Amino acid sequence: MTHTFSSLNRQSIIQDLQNTTYDMLVIGGGITGAGIALDGAVRGLKVALIEMQDFAAGTSSRSTKLIHGGLRYLKQGDVALVREVGRERAILFENAKHLVKPEWMLMPIIRGGTYGKFSSSIGILIYDWLAGVKKEERRQMLNKAETLSKEPLLRQNGLIGGGYYVEYRTDDARLTIETMKTAVAKGVTAINYVHAESLEYTEGKLTSIRAKDLNTGEPFQITATKIINATGPWVDTLRELDHSKQGKSLHLTKGVHIVVDQSRFPLRQAIYFDTNDKRMVFAIPRDGKTYIGTTDTNYTGDIKNPELTKEDSEYLIQCANDMFPSLKLTVKDIESSWVGLRPLIHEDGKSPSELSRKDEIFVSKSGLITIAGGKLTGYRKMAERIVDLVCKQLSNETGNQYPACTTDKIKLSGGEFKVNYKSYKEAWTNRGIELGLSRPQADALVQRYGNNVEEVFRLIPTMQEAAQQYRTDASVLASLQYGIESEMVVRPLDFLNRRSSAMNFDRPGARLWMEPVIRYLADQFNWDEATRAEYTQETKEAYL
Repeated sequence: MTHTFSSLNRQSIIQDLQNTTYDMLVIGGGITGAGIALDGAVRGLKVALIEMQDFAAGTSSRSTKLIHGGLRYLKQGDVALVREVGRERAILFENAKHLVKPEWMLMPIIRGGTYGKFSSSIGILIYDWLAGVKKEERRQMLNKAETLSKEPLLRQNGLIGGGYYVEYRTDDARLTIETMKTAVAKGVTAINYVHAESLEYTEGKLTSIRAKDLNTGEPFQITATKIINATGPWVDTLRELDHSKQGKSLHLTKGVHIVVDQSRFPLRQAIYFDTNDKRMVFAIPRDGKTYIGTTDTNYTGDIKNPELTKEDSEYLIQCANDMFPSLKLTVKDIESSWVGLRPLIHEDGKSPSELSRKDEIFVSKSGLITIAGGKLTGYRKMAERIVDLVCKQLSNETGNQYPACTTDKIKLSGGEFKVNYKSYKEAWTNRGIELGLSRPQADALVQRYGNNVEEVFRLIPTMQEAAQQYRTDASVLASLQYGIESEMVVRPLDFLNRRSSAMNFDRPGARLWMEPVIRYLADQFNWDEATRAEYTQETKEAYL
């Protein structure tokens, strides 16, 4: 068996997929699929996972990048969801300290707004209690002057005060990749750019799928006792293939985020604020930028490439200008953006913002198990529920017993530190400086890779010659080579977008890297001219 996460080994991984009968095949390589694969492997199941795009290419790289406790779900009366996501947040923080960081959030209280001073105070208090918030991170209520001292850009008109409480920020795509790497280390066979073309049945029961390697066009078969549909916005597409799309269906809503440079929006403090149409929007400083989001509108267009419309951009710019009137932002200030789809469960008569964020499991007559809905923060519990169900079914069929879920105790790849994370980060940032990196460069790499940065730093000295040849930085090539060998980077955008976040938060850097990254990958994988042209075009289109 080839338990590797190197794109240089794709052919042997595909052979394994063809030659093995799995206990569980997961279709979908977003955070939910990655979590299910990890949980299954930890409990002793033989697991495979396929993803038709890159890992996290759909919703899992297009969120607000918060592991948030869901204050607004309290407003909807969903106490259980608040309690669960609060607990999950604490677990994730322990298991991936390089990726999950406390972020103090300021909620301005505006006269006539969504939350009054009393309801905000009580709401955040209950939220802290339900979510099991640490003592030093419990909420504070601020008066108007204190609120403005935290963030002077806020509008003063109608401002009464603010609620100050802790959210947790993450890099959603990296979280997905680290979960996937952990799953592979535990024995999962996982691959990207493989599409489930058709489902195959024995006596009415789903037993295998016909798959296609989208890089080579090669078709092959994967056999599994249990097949999981964790395809996010595509779950109904797979249910249609299974002829089991009955009863509840998916309701896609679109969430847009825009990024503005700090020189135009010098936000000091993450803000969760009211909009004129009685919604709530985040503005969050990160890596020299401020990002603003999100929208929540019904969506019926192309699932693979949801587009940012002029209305989306203007709406978020207007929201920012209403709350931060001195900015006078325009659509021209937008440097980059991302658009995600939320795969929610349809409920008649409810607006997009009112739809529940709860996940649901559907089991079809053929045995296809579908998970829909849910949130980034709750992915581990969603996985637990699916694997509980699979283990129960397998126990009934075979008599074998399986252990309970223990993923709450598993450190994710990159998150294993022998000393506390702060000390580790300082020591390895200094090591990066010794290798010739600037402090911000070294710091960013340690945050991105956690303790896997040791592997990236080991590669830097070996890349000096190649860096001259490809006219780029040795640290970029070291990161790219690590991505090929350990994170299944196949195409340029896998690295430029999802492994590095450069497309979102460092457009100038990503532009500089684009040509060298394409050339390096072309040489590593011996692309022909047509392949190179296709991937170059795909990358350039993403910059528009």
